[in-house]
Amino acid sequence: MMMEALEFVMSVEFWRMAVLWTFCLLLSYWKLIASNSCPSKPPPSPSAFGHRPLCIITGATSGLGAAAAHALSAHGFFVVLVGRSSHLLAKTMMDIKTQNKNAHLKAFQVDLASFDSILQFKASLQKWLSDSEMHSSIQLLINNAGILATSSRLTCQGYDQMMATNYLGAFSLTKLLLPLLRNSPIPSRIVNVTSFTHRSVLNVQVNKDIVSGKCFGRSKRYPYAHVYEYSKLFLLLFSYELHRQLGLMDISRQVSVIAVDPGFVETNIMREVPSCLSSLASIVLKLLGLLQSPEIGVSSILDAALAPPCSTTASNCVLLSYAMNIKICGILLLNSSAPKKNFKVNKAMFCSSS
Repeated sequence: MMMEALEFVMSVEFWRMAVLWTFCLLLSYWKLIASNSCPSKPPPSPSAFGHRPLCIITGATSGLGAAAAHALSAHGFFVVLVGRSSHLLAKTMMDIKTQNKNAHLKAFQVDLASFDSILQFKASLQKWLSDSEMHSSIQLLINNAGILATSSRLTCQGYDQMMATNYLGAFSLTKLLLPLLRNSPIPSRIVNVTSFTHRSVLNVQVNKDIVSGKCFGRSKRYPYAHVYEYSKLFLLLFSYELHRQLGLMDISRQVSVIAVDPGFVETNIMREVPSCLSSLASIVLKLLGLLQSPEIGVSSILDAALAPPCSTTASNCVLLSYAMNIKICGILLLNSSAPKKNFKVNKAMFCSSS
């Protein structure tokens, strides 16, 4: 254990996480404080819409996903939990039911790193909606699933597993479910959970080799910090571009997209990091006042999910950070072609997988 921790500490990626990520987190807080903001408005009651809205949450078995499932079920949503483990899905549903016996829940076992699994989920979801005589629509999609893998692993399609789970899966799932979101009788929303770590990517490059993560697997030592940063950056770029395209197709913005950065939250995402180091990181972040519990960190996701439609009428998508206040942020790369190029590369990959 000690040798593993020592080897971990000696890596460039560890110090990138320890130093650069902390700096980026502090920078995000500074930008948040310095930016113009408007207080969060009281969320609308889902019951006011005349039916129980449907919410899909990926990575719903722990951390922010589980916290969001708890909160949104209490807000009156029919919550569909998506996760890799059937055991953890059942446990999460039981935990929610214990606190809220009237919660409406449904679980699907899905591997977001597998396009076939995502396709199967879409088919199963549509069949369930039909069999349950529910409206064939979705009101809220929260792309929350994410991992921090410290070793290189490939999907069956040859993509990097972390990139596939954190980004490519969210892209594919969103594209497949977009017709159901558009079919909603009320304004629907996509919430993509990004991360302050995207600020660590200084030289943005967008091509299939990077988006698929294949180039990272060829490195002598797997650059896990870089891969995680890129996966969150691509998710942010996708959020901006999708929101822009949806606005061009429908000026009323029936479907809106919000990218949310909850800050550093105490979850099990660092489970592959030696326990002594992850525990030390938690202690330091707590001392700095930068570590949030899932119950606190989820506030930003809830703000994004429940904000009135008028909050997203601007051409740029809304970026919520660190809860309690809605922050209207300009596009990070206003004069850059990165969002469009990222979308184009992913669309080509998506079409080749279909």
